[in-house]
Amino acid sequence: MSNAIIKVTNLRLRTFIGFNPEEREKKQDVVINLEIHYPADTACLDHDNVTHALNYKTVTKAVISVVEEGHFLLLEKLVADILSECHRHEDVTYAKVTVDKPHALRFADSVSLTLDWHRNKL
Repeated sequence: MSNAIIKVTNLRLRTFIGFNPEEREKKQDVVINLEIHYPADTACLDHDNVTHALNYKTVTKAVISVVEEGHFLLLEKLVADILSECHRHEDVTYAKVTVDKPHALRFADSVSLTLDWHRNKL
């Protein structure tokens, strides 16, 4: 039971993303998928104590704030900033973020970028 995996699926937000003039003036839709790993031994075994669990609502609210308040030229920067929020908690051992930008290309449903992060073991 040691590795908990939290997934937040298809979080739909709006932000300024892109470097074309129209992209800099009007928010666009983005779809965000998060995967966060942390050890859950204590949370599973310690009488249902919430202090030992990673609060996914807190993480998601921080991600929403970063996205909705930000202005990004590159999808890479947006994803990196979201990823940083996902591994801010000291117990997180791995995080992966994918952001889709719907309708970014004429004949595609979306363009997406994924970044992941591993905690270095000492």
